Amino acid sequence: MTQRFLIADDHPLFRSAMRGALSASFPTARIDEVGDIGSLQQAIDEDSDIDLLLLDLHMPGAQGFSALVHLEAQHPEIPIMVVSASETEEVMCRAIDYGASGFLPKSSSPEQISTAIAQVLQGERWLPENVRYQQASSSDEKSIAEVVASLTPQQFRVASYLVQGLLNKQIAWELNVTEATIKAHITEIFRKLSVHSRTQAVLMLSQLDVNTPTVE
Repeated sequence: MTQRFLIADDHPLFRSAMRGALSASFPTARIDEVGDIGSLQQAIDEDSDIDLLLLDLHMPGAQGFSALVHLEAQHPEIPIMVVSASETEEVMCRAIDYGASGFLPKSSSPEQISTAIAQVLQGERWLPENVRYQQASSSDEKSIAEVVASLTPQQFRVASYLVQGLLNKQIAWELNVTEATIKAHITEIFRKLSVHSRTQAVLMLSQLDVNTPTVE
């Protein structure tokens, strides 16, 4: 059975390099590419038979770890390997906390890429050899992650636009729905987050940013 890999990254040069590394190690695999979260969600909706998703944390719409959390909740059957240039041990461990099957630094060699992916395909977790996993996410962040995991795909899109600072009418235009529909989604997002304003919602959701330090 042909394996299928999905590369989700907004940099065409990196996608090309990753495709080359994958093709060399898995010559019969089907390899697809997307450049933003909207395209990623569409690709999964059209065909969720994916052996491994390689996800960039900084891709447009990802909002740090939020996309990882949401995708893991919506599609627990798809293993997700985070691929990122944010290569601190804390970021790697947080990715595992939020459901990633592994973390692959963008500086990895083709040999390391092959080894990491083969290990994850066998159902194992992979981190660079010099990284020892330890829990890196605070209890508050985990609580917010649970809320993000509970959002519907459309609520997640609306929440992402909220964090980006878009107004209701701008979000409605982006999603091709009415402003009343957006208001209804925002009301439900506020309810799930237990907040009463956009500022509070953005501050909470921003705790899942990649560069947000954890506080115990």
